[in-house]
Amino acid sequence: MTGARPELPVTASSIYVHAPFCARRCLYCDFAVAVRSTGELPAWIEALEGELSHIDGEGLFSLPDRLETLYVGGGTPSLMGPAAMAELRRIIGHERLEDPGLEWTAEANPESLTADVAEAWCSAGVNRISLGAQSFDPAALRWMGRLHGAEGPGRAVDVARASGIENLSVDLIFGLPAHVGRSWRDDLRRVVELDVPHISLYGLTVESGTALGRAVQEGREAPVDEAQYRDEFLMAADVLTAAGYRHYEVSNFARPGFESRHNAMYWQGRPYLGLGNAAHSYAHPIRRWNLREWEAYREAAAAGSGIEAEREVLDEAAQTLEAVWLALRTDRGLALPTPGSRRAELVSSWRERDLAHVSAGRFALTSQGWLLLDRLAVDYDHARSG
Repeated sequence: MTGARPELPVTASSIYVHAPFCARRCLYCDFAVAVRSTGELPAWIEALEGELSHIDGEGLFSLPDRLETLYVGGGTPSLMGPAAMAELRRIIGHERLEDPGLEWTAEANPESLTADVAEAWCSAGVNRISLGAQSFDPAALRWMGRLHGAEGPGRAVDVARASGIENLSVDLIFGLPAHVGRSWRDDLRRVVELDVPHISLYGLTVESGTALGRAVQEGREAPVDEAQYRDEFLMAADVLTAAGYRHYEVSNFARPGFESRHNAMYWQGRPYLGLGNAAHSYAHPIRRWNLREWEAYREAAAAGSGIEAEREVLDEAAQTLEAVWLALRTDRGLALPTPGSRRAELVSSWRERDLAHVSAGRFALTSQGWLLLDRLAVDYDHARSG
């Protein structure tokens, strides 16, 4: 659908910026990345400046005097070197990044988070780093196509802390094929030993356009084992909560006070602006996304138009389902439904099956329930008429 717009520009207090460059495309990766030995910093900044100029004249979004969150993802932002975040600060506006409560996250891979990069990022204002570790196991890293060794995540954590950035998140991936020989329990032990305040877990998925997707289609790799996927997710929930982490969202664990504020903005359905190729933006009820390929986006940004690839306008039914799905992703969940309603009966059946729990007038999914999140959200949405 096209054409619908909010009556006034929507203020976006959160910005996502996509940095598309990676030294290598991982086996499973379906992200919008451009393989380069180093990031193209001048071209990236120039393209973002062009997009920001276009947004200023468009009238759909306005930027506040102070941002609440800024998230630089990828790709591999750390591949662009020490000056990247200072340059980004310049084009977004120094004054917009001066709020003492700003959460500014930048993603990094262990092999490219050098002391120079970390120190320059900290000086620019970055106060949270998300490390794409994925595993500590050498065989698993080789299978995935990761460039850092088993000691890379620990070294990168030390580098970040030495620069003054203590708010750190580490990504791990589970559900790898059994033949890889990775011990998931050992990876969980290793990440707990790093004592970082935030951990994100992602299950392996097979996308058709990836090297892994082609290998599965040709029979050279097996599809993801659903039983193993389930067991490893539940193991992680047990191990990390026992270590003091709060499982506050289906994929995320945090020490108290270190939950991702930027991601929470998505889950709360708040507006956000996405900059860069393939970046998504949301101004209720419009969701739109930019051109996917870096070179096409770069050319459009230079021309000052045509950056947007497509948009959709969420109708009432889509908005309702999305609100349920987003709420059920988190441990806050939803308010208990009216007693005697179809929804109340549904929640009662979930409790009996250990798929949900109730506290203080609200219900949320358990770890078992989160494995069935998509189906349960649809079931709950469909039960609203009763």
